[in-house]
Amino acid sequence: MFERLQQVKHQLENENVDALMVQTRANVFYLSQFDTNPHERLVSVIVFKNHHPLLICPNMEVNQVKSLFTEGDIIGYDDTENPWEKLAHYIKKSKIRLHTIAIESSLSWERLKCWQSIVPEAEFCEADTYLNQLRILKSPYEQQLLREAATFADKGVKAGIAALTEGITEMEVLASIEYSLKKEGVREMSFSTMVLFGEKAGDPHGIPGNRSLQKGDAVLFDLGVVWKGYCSDITRTVFFDHVTADNKAIYQTVQEAQLEALTKCKPGLPIAELDHSARDIIQKAHFGEYFPHRIGHGLGIDVHEFPSLTSTNKQTLEKGMTITIEPGIYIPNRVGVRIEDDVLITEGGYEVLTQFTKELTVVTST
Repeated sequence: MFERLQQVKHQLENENVDALMVQTRANVFYLSQFDTNPHERLVSVIVFKNHHPLLICPNMEVNQVKSLFTEGDIIGYDDTENPWEKLAHYIKKSKIRLHTIAIESSLSWERLKCWQSIVPEAEFCEADTYLNQLRILKSPYEQQLLREAATFADKGVKAGIAALTEGITEMEVLASIEYSLKKEGVREMSFSTMVLFGEKAGDPHGIPGNRSLQKGDAVLFDLGVVWKGYCSDITRTVFFDHVTADNKAIYQTVQEAQLEALTKCKPGLPIAELDHSARDIIQKAHFGEYFPHRIGHGLGIDVHEFPSLTSTNKQTLEKGMTITIEPGIYIPNRVGVRIEDDVLITEGGYEVLTQFTKELTVVTST
């Protein structure tokens, strides 16, 4: 944690910025290891160029914070107190001069006005670009947590497949997945688990419901967990009882497209080439109009973070990036197939973190 805070301090010195404030859950966690969902209450880490870092949180969470945030000061406040008044007192008492403050773009207008009441002459600049670049390369410690999170994602798919039986609903399978993972110690999913049957899989972000499983259905699982603050994200598509020739051809096309993109992963590769490589295969199979999204996204503390793996992104892959590769074909009101893996960019190429089989799988009735 000390290293991250020092990196921020060096950046502040280089940019001649006096302080950086974060208040989103992910960035607070990144700079403090404190993970909380504060709702309307203020929780913030402020890194000063010429002073100790500061963490602000409700008094009821101070005891937790003390064991995690040991590199700076902590301000706690009760619900009857104004944390901004306590911050103003801290700044005055510590004789901190603030001419320029870097803030996240998500900082509310109300909170910006609070800052301006404390330091009316200060200017504000955006911190998102720097924070995104800081978080984009994962340390060995972060990489290990992402591996562990991916293992739980694999277990989730396995639990979902084990639950498949004729007549079961999407929501019942979803419940089986999440219950099995909670028994393994998983506290939180990284997004709303998706289980889609048959024609419902034709919606890339479909909503699970009471659709019951029928023979011949495609079953699309999209799920991930949060493990010690880091996310996983996996998609697998299987077929129940049997698979038609048309659906088999769709699956094999997606499988080939994903493998083509995976094998290109290495430091120095323009991100756009990943999207192009998979999209070309899908287009040649005459399914191009049914692949409506990018090839993937960055993965870390947030399930979607930088880089965005679009066909126009000129940024290159770097060692330490963690991304998803997830081509899909979605034919509305008929079928959808997506295959998604979590991938770590290594010095020599890549490491696939999610290991559940991608071979065409037909689940037999029980």
